[in-house]
This record gives sequence, C-alpha cells and structure tokens, in this order.
Amino acid sequence: MTKAAKRPVNVKAPADLVSEAKAYGINLSAAFEAALESAVKEARIARWQEDNREAFAAYDERIRATGVFSDGKRRF
Repeated sequence: MTKAAKRPVNVKAPADLVSEAKAYGINLSAAFEAALESAVKEARIARWQEDNREAFAAYDERIRATGVFSDGKRRF
C-alpha cells in the first residue's frame, strides 16, 4: 500500500490516559493511526459481508440442496 499524505486532525482523549501513554513513551500519532487502520479494516469487512450476504445464503442453500462435489469421495 502506498503511503498517503498525512493530514492533521484534532482528537480528544481523556487527559489521564494521554498522560499515562506519554509516560510509557507511546507515540500518540502512531497509536491513533494503527487504531484507525484497524477500525477501517473491520468496517470494510463488515460492509463486504453485508453486501454479499445474499450470495452467501444462496451458496449455503445450494450446498444444502445438492451437496459438494466430493461428498461420495471423502474418507473422513
């Protein structure tokens, strides 16, 4: 993934949490960026799953009705 230009944002957080993070040497910008990337990734996954919900249901129904190609071949 290419690094996009960074843009300043204002974020509010509890003062005691910020103080503790700084005391532990946590880079607030890096921590925010990592948390935001994670949240966006989870949102993308959730949207993809919702967008494809009907296809998943149709596939599941087809498998219930017809089985899978290896039903007669499996030994487990």
